[in-house]
Amino acid sequence: MREGKMANTLYDALFAPLEGSARRLLLLPDGRTLSGGAFAAMVARFAGALVAAGVGPGDRVAVQVAKSPEALAVYAATVAAGGVFLPLNTAYTAEEIGYFLGNATPRLFLCDGAKADALAPVAAAAGAQMLTLNGDGSGSFAAAAQGQPERFAAVPRGPGDLAAFLYTSGTTGRSKGAMLTHGNLLSNAAVLAEAWRFTAADVLLHALPIFHTHGLFVASNVVLLTGGAMIFLPGFDRDEVIRLLPQATSMMGVPTFYTRLLDDPRFNRQLVEHMRLFTSGSAPLLAETHLAFEARTGHRILERYGMTETNMNTSNPYDGERRAGTVGMPLPGVELKITDPSTGASLPQGEAGMIEVRGPNVFKGYWQMPEKTKEELRDDGFFITGDIGVIDADGYVSIVGRAKDLIITGGYNVYPKEIELLLDEQEGVLESAVIGLPHPDFGEAVFGVLVAQQGARLDPAAIMAGLAGRLAKFKQPKGLAVVDELPRNTMGKVQKNLLRDRFKAQFAG
Repeated sequence: MREGKMANTLYDALFAPLEGSARRLLLLPDGRTLSGGAFAAMVARFAGALVAAGVGPGDRVAVQVAKSPEALAVYAATVAAGGVFLPLNTAYTAEEIGYFLGNATPRLFLCDGAKADALAPVAAAAGAQMLTLNGDGSGSFAAAAQGQPERFAAVPRGPGDLAAFLYTSGTTGRSKGAMLTHGNLLSNAAVLAEAWRFTAADVLLHALPIFHTHGLFVASNVVLLTGGAMIFLPGFDRDEVIRLLPQATSMMGVPTFYTRLLDDPRFNRQLVEHMRLFTSGSAPLLAETHLAFEARTGHRILERYGMTETNMNTSNPYDGERRAGTVGMPLPGVELKITDPSTGASLPQGEAGMIEVRGPNVFKGYWQMPEKTKEELRDDGFFITGDIGVIDADGYVSIVGRAKDLIITGGYNVYPKEIELLLDEQEGVLESAVIGLPHPDFGEAVFGVLVAQQGARLDPAAIMAGLAGRLAKFKQPKGLAVVDELPRNTMGKVQKNLLRDRFKAQFAG
């Protein structure tokens, strides 16, 4: 804590140490470098601009802007001003933004200048002041910050005060605003920094978006807390990643990053022999990708598991076996149990059931949705994740699927992951997704959607025959379809709701 000043939990840990610092913080693809001190001065000016715009403690600052050093500085400035940071996916339409602004009622909304005309009425309807911030750092907000001082006394905020809202992806029903506190974010960053051995010597290749927990809170917070630097890319560009990897020590990615790198012969052992760590999250990493990556590079990707409401819950070990197909063990301070989804009773080791977690990382609840909070956050502090998992004899957790993706066919429960693993093993299959479709006899029928490897031709009948002896009859797909690619959201998660919509009439009539 800075002497003589009241504490601001997150600011003091992540951003105050940058004040006046000459160390490199952000390395940009055009060769420019932003020092910690220059970033801290930008944060101070931005915080002054937020206060001038009427942002006070607890006020929400919503942003839908391109990834840039300035966008990251808005996050820091919101924390400094005592506000609540609300980053929004850059792909959201004006109508979708209308829901978030109407629900969160922010004091201020920052958007890209190119979208200002479409978004101005949306902001006005929610009672939010709107300013612009463009990907190149220009815009009316940047202009408003120009005259502000390069020092800012952070507004006092404690561990229990809100630091951010993140809206869940909302594949079923309306998105919910997960309220995350200063203590939630700082405790998780500290645990991850220790678990993954981050130090001031690290240079993280950062190609993730910063409107999501992975890029904003896992990647950025861990580096800020430990005094390292980030190669700060606007997005994932394979050529740029390959060009800049020699300057990095670590990389955090989603599975798609790694499959795209493996498709390029330039990505080889020599390119990454100096690297310390690759991590993967936000979507399941195929065991096949894990093994192919190790064979190509000599590195074993470290897979972990988290979610919007909890930040990170589990991780494969830094030292020790990083087990393909698992998300490792609970992080220090995080309790994890597997329960019966219908009764909440704990299940024996080895049985699949609902994953519940408790710890300092678990959010405060859903904004203005007390009934949803009560449904998913138990009185004893355990959060019902909605993920179905199993713990093996060595304590490694595997995610079997989402509870909402559970297929009930003829009264039997089928977890899609079990069938997807077998389909992925079949000759010529790159990846698969298993869904339940309406069926006149069984209620739901198991249905598989396949993507072929490059140059391969898939024979659904032969694949079905290959599964026959390996799965109980009720688990066997009633049909298979081949598609060019699976629909995914920005973070690489397969959108099974879109597949269910597309194939819903398969067994009708």
